[in-house]
Amino acid sequence: MPILRRAGILAAITAAPFALAYRFALLYRGRAGYPTPRPPQLTPADLGLAYDDVPVPTTDGLTLPGWFVPADGSPVGPGVALVHGWESARDRLLPMVQFLHAAGFHCLVVDVRGHGANPAEILPITAGEFGADALAAWRALDARPEVTGGAVLGHSMGAIGAILAAAAEPRIAAVVATSSPADPWRLTRQTFRLARLPFPDPIAYPLAWLTTRVYLRPRGHRVSDISATDALRRIAAPVLLIHGSADTVVPVGHLDRLARIVSATGRPIERLVLDGGQHSWLYEFPLYRRTVAAFLARALAGPLAPDEAAARAEAVDAHRLPDTVRPPTQIEQEPGGFRSLARLATPRGRRGRDADAETTPPAIGDDDPATLALGQELVG
Repeated sequence: MPILRRAGILAAITAAPFALAYRFALLYRGRAGYPTPRPPQLTPADLGLAYDDVPVPTTDGLTLPGWFVPADGSPVGPGVALVHGWESARDRLLPMVQFLHAAGFHCLVVDVRGHGANPAEILPITAGEFGADALAAWRALDARPEVTGGAVLGHSMGAIGAILAAAAEPRIAAVVATSSPADPWRLTRQTFRLARLPFPDPIAYPLAWLTTRVYLRPRGHRVSDISATDALRRIAAPVLLIHGSADTVVPVGHLDRLARIVSATGRPIERLVLDGGQHSWLYEFPLYRRTVAAFLARALAGPLAPDEAAARAEAVDAHRLPDTVRPPTQIEQEPGGFRSLARLATPRGRRGRDADAETTPPAIGDDDPATLALGQELVG
């Protein structure tokens, strides 16, 4: 009996850290998996652009709200589907639509599910949903009679979505990924830093690994399904990766990792690191506008020559849009440090629809992934 008692105590001591980590992962999912609603505040008309309201159907039965902004004179030619980031909306993409429109492209922008004018989702939002909705936006663009072919441009979570869409649809002619995270568990680790959770790396990285799998358990994704790193290996189309050197939300090291993955395949990769650029608003850099317009003109074979498209895009005064008072993001609501951990541990600190959805840890071999709540994703 003493031997059995000691074995039981040892088993309990061994299991306790995993049980606590799993409980943390559930609470994290309940807090971080649901974006703060932020309906569009402006339309293309506010920037002097003609547009049509367009429904964007998804393969799982949703209809997302979108805008189609035709090229001047509505000529037949290539287009670009644009995808915003976390806790953003399609109107935050309008500065990019401005300079792409000047470069001669048709544009289609969409609110990702759970964002913008869409209703809240019951299940947590992941990179997989950004990928599905980016693909839906591209297909809606491609279905238009005036569009001859199209690319996908995304920011942050929308950049992962653009990469996932291109990996799933070989007809996508090009990808522009701005401020893209490289893979889910590194992104989860970064959200711990953004929330100032006091985890040293030897604890944080294994915890991020587990949290990532618990996070996407409700959606049934695997980590490899929503990893930009893995998806890039399957893309034959031209890819342009852009990052700001001063990005504190998704550090520039994520771009370096993605670029190494593409280089290892033997395919060419175009990359641009903007000195002093942050996570958002990179379109305010003339070099960003020039580089994106020229890349797309080459990849889509027009409508303008790359040099002319670059010059027209650079000449546009693209700048961040005014923002009205909005609810704070999940990251902005976090006090940080041990106070955040205390909030996670209390009923008041949970998002009730998900925090207690599961109580028993799965087998460690279960394979499911995660994403985030990024405070600077407000501008798409």
